[in-house]
Amino acid sequence: MWIYFLAIRIAALFGHRKARKLVAGQQETLARLKTEFVNYKAPIWIHAASVGEFEQARPLIERLRREQPNRKIVLTFFSPSGYEMRKNYNQVDTVLYLPFATRRNARLFLDALQPKMAIFVKYEFWPAYLRELKKRKIRTYSISAIFRPGQLFFLPWGKMHLRLLKCFTHIFVQDESSYNLLQKHGIKDCSVAGDTRFDRMQEVMANRKQVPVVEEFIKGAERVIVAGSTWPKDEEMLVRYIIERGDLQLNGTTKLVLVPHEINDEHLHLIFQMLQGRMVRYSVVSEQLTTNAGNVSTASVENILHLAHVLVIDTMGLLSSLYPYGQVAYVGGGFGVGIHNTVEAAVYGMPVLFGPNYSHFREAKGLIAAGAARSVKKYKELKAALDDALVRYEEMGAKATEYVAAETGATDKIYTKLFAN
Repeated sequence: MWIYFLAIRIAALFGHRKARKLVAGQQETLARLKTEFVNYKAPIWIHAASVGEFEQARPLIERLRREQPNRKIVLTFFSPSGYEMRKNYNQVDTVLYLPFATRRNARLFLDALQPKMAIFVKYEFWPAYLRELKKRKIRTYSISAIFRPGQLFFLPWGKMHLRLLKCFTHIFVQDESSYNLLQKHGIKDCSVAGDTRFDRMQEVMANRKQVPVVEEFIKGAERVIVAGSTWPKDEEMLVRYIIERGDLQLNGTTKLVLVPHEINDEHLHLIFQMLQGRMVRYSVVSEQLTTNAGNVSTASVENILHLAHVLVIDTMGLLSSLYPYGQVAYVGGGFGVGIHNTVEAAVYGMPVLFGPNYSHFREAKGLIAAGAARSVKKYKELKAALDDALVRYEEMGAKATEYVAAETGATDKIYTKLFAN
């Protein structure tokens, strides 16, 4: 652990942007500990590594805020991306970086905070904090946790890490296989609650935005594919599919809403080249529709949208509101370290396609087993999967709806056990 933290500090010294933010944030937190929590009385401390884990914690946080409005809530992050995106989140009282997990920092943090309870999300297992929490007899929980036999806890040389799990008062796991694995290794204080992310996605669906540009773009299309969080390999295959179908031509019947994971100029130019320039950028037409920029008439912009067959979303924060405009979803990342959020699409009752690297994603495997999703390894498989899904989208979408409904409700189970008394 010390080696890891030292590496971050060295990277910060050499100008690594993310490492510098992390070290600066750590120092700020340690300074704030001296004064900020004087008037806090037995707060609830919730820790999420980054943005994804925060989304899993969010339904629990917001229910706690609604039902116990006077309870202080402290939210911590480890990653700069999580902290920067949610540092002004108004459903908690304070947002902090978690100080590096040394024994000294754990003591300083807990001395200042004096929490009533600590809640860690999914994969967060910091030894110094867990041991200090147990020593102080502070109730400590893990939510939306998931375990696999190959994890360090369950290997012959991982006994020390396995003992760490006994620091938790209770572990709420996502599925039966995780529960059985813990039981087999002597971790008895656990139960199956499910994944709170399904509850969060239901909330997102209920509060989704209308996107007028997309509404204009899809007019007249027989089918719409929404591709979210895509990377170059995903885009290469999707563009090939659209070109081979003839959908870039005026008489094309299928439209593509493409939402790249990265929207820097270099990546957008790569997409422009792949599409031979036959695309429309969301930011350009959105500005023209709302401000009439460049003296272009609204009718002209709408006509451009109607004639276009690929709309590239080059603005952050819209993806969760875009899926319902399509019949089929493609979720990117599966040709890299792992796929992005498939539940974000499945909650709208639509088939979901993605690349081959999904083995660590329980929800992706569940959607495939339900008949609502397919994984593809190469273009030939993508073509067959899209051809099929564009025909059977209602049947496959109904299965997605059933799967999501069956997985919803984890927040209620966790909240009831934590706060019923």
